[in-house]
Formats: sequence, structure tokens, C-alpha cells
Amino acid sequence: MAVMINATTAWGLPVSPVQPGDDGGRLLPENLPASFYDFAPDEYWREPRDSYWLDFSNWVIRQERAHGERVQSLGEWADRTLSGSKQAMPNNESYLRVGFATESEYGDPAQFEPEARFKLDIPTVEQKLRLVVESESDELIPLSERRRNRQLTEAERSDTDATGAFRFLSEVGDAINLSNDLGVRLRIPPDAFWRVTAEKQWQTNSPWHLAVSQRLYYFHQDGWGSRSWFGAGREFGDGWQTLLASEIEWLHAERKFELSQVLSSHKRLNNRSTITPRLGVIGESQPGWRTTSVFADLTWRYRLHDNWVFAEMIPAVEFPRSAGFKDRGSLILRIELYFSGSIDRIW
Repeated sequence: MAVMINATTAWGLPVSPVQPGDDGGRLLPENLPASFYDFAPDEYWREPRDSYWLDFSNWVIRQERAHGERVQSLGEWADRTLSGSKQAMPNNESYLRVGFATESEYGDPAQFEPEARFKLDIPTVEQKLRLVVESESDELIPLSERRRNRQLTEAERSDTDATGAFRFLSEVGDAINLSNDLGVRLRIPPDAFWRVTAEKQWQTNSPWHLAVSQRLYYFHQDGWGSRSWFGAGREFGDGWQTLLASEIEWLHAERKFELSQVLSSHKRLNNRSTITPRLGVIGESQPGWRTTSVFADLTWRYRLHDNWVFAEMIPAVEFPRSAGFKDRGSLILRIELYFSGSIDRIW
């Protein structure tokens, strides 16, 4: 999940460029919309009451300010070193996500699991060649798991090892984005891999937006595979964005196809929270074409602080073939801290 904030908007909140002399460069509370706050205007300047929660939250904020700068500094240093330039390129997409999630299922108590994801994304030569280090490789994650990733805790996810790759970016014509990755899984013994991805988007005369992605990959120890993804989305009014996405993946080692069909909608309720309901079907081609799972979930995501502390609540139900399509309900509660290294980030 890479978050890019530009100079005109920050998480749905308009931000005017600060002019010299504007109260020392600070955004005054009265200049922000009322929806930004959950307290009355007469409480803007009220002194905070001492509490354990206030001390803890201040400590968390200090950690983000310190470690966020370290993530950015690491990306800038590696960028300058590899490119031979004295200046780091903008739009660095490095990030570190940490947090914890608890899952409750039928008859099972809540289980607390820590989580961590990272990405080091370094442009090296005019943003055409990049060094990308990631905590996981989604080519080695089953399709059914990728489609339900936010429903799962760390213990339920596949362990694919971190990867490091050089990525060469190019274009075919004026519309198709092409990337080639050559790298290794960071383990002993290392596992070399190659992947190529082509992507294209269309803006039609109708309300529908179309996008397609094709990926071909090869891992020395796991063999090769391919993945095709197609999505069609549009707005249905009242702020609802809807996406119908289809994906088919060929697993050469298992000699079978895996398929998914997911219908999802997304709406920003206010400048702090969003809601995303989904309905999905997973299938496979062996031993015959059949449905392996049907699922539905609803993700409510709330921005607790600034643009880096989030909470999620995800009620979900799954009907897996392995359990005779008997329902399996679950509830995920997650707190996530997002440390970004974006050089252009606006605070």
C-alpha cells in the first residue's frame, strides 16, 4: 500500500500552499473544514488533559517522525549511491508498515498477531531503472490468499521470503507500461527470478474505465507462471466507485489454472473513513473446472491520526469447498502504522 500525497490534496483534505508570513507557516485550525475535527470549534485551543493515553500517543507520534525520516534518508542515500547523482529522485515509494491484528472466528477467541511489510523503491537512472526490495513476492502467494489478504492475520499468510530486484521501466507506444524485473529471493540458497509486466488503461466515451495487466514470471526453484487481470470500473453516484475484476493465473508446476471474480465498491464517508464491501468467487481447473470458495467482506478503514495511523474493522464470511461450503465467519480488527519515505510527502 503506497500512499502518495500531493500539494493540492491530502487524504481528501484541500491544502493551500503556505505563503511567507502565514503565521510562521502553520495551518490554523480555523482554516480547516469542520469535518476534520471530532470536537466543537470552541475546543480548538483548549489545553489537553494529562493522561496515559496522551503520553502513549505522543510517544507513537515521536516514533513516526524519527523512523519516517530514517526510511526517507535510507532511500535517498541508496538512490544517490546507485545513480551517481548528488540529488535523490522525487516520488520515492519506499515504506514500512507495522501493526497488529486480531481475528475472531466462530467459537475461537481473539488472537493477537503482529504484522510487518516493507518496500525499498529506489530510482537509479532517470526513473527508468529501479532497485526494488520487498518483504514478499505475490507470485508465490496463492490467488485465493491474495484476494483475501486483508482478511488474514500474519500467521495465516504464506511465507515467500523477501526479494530484491532491478526493475527496468519502459513504454510500448504511448499507452502500454512495461516493466522487467531481474532479482533473487533473499534467502539461503538464493532463488533467482525474472518477471515482466505489461499494463494498459482506457478511458472510454462511456462511464466505464477499463484496465488490463499481463504478467509472466519464472522462479528458478518454483518454475514459471503467468497471470492475466482485467478490471472495469465506474462511478454509480453518491460517491460510490465500483470495480468488477477478473483474474486467471496459470501454475505450470501444478498444471492448472486458478481464477477469481471479485465485485467491489468503495466510498469515502468523510475525510477520515472509507468503506469497501466486496463479493468474490475463487475457482480452479483441476481436477475439473469448479468453484473452490465464495466470500464476502466489508472493510471499514479509519484514519486515526494524520496520514499514517489507521484502524480497520473487517467482518467477513467464506464458504470453502474444503469444508463442504459451510460458512466460516470472522472479524478482523487491525491497527496499522505507515512509515513512508516519499520525498514529496506533505505533513
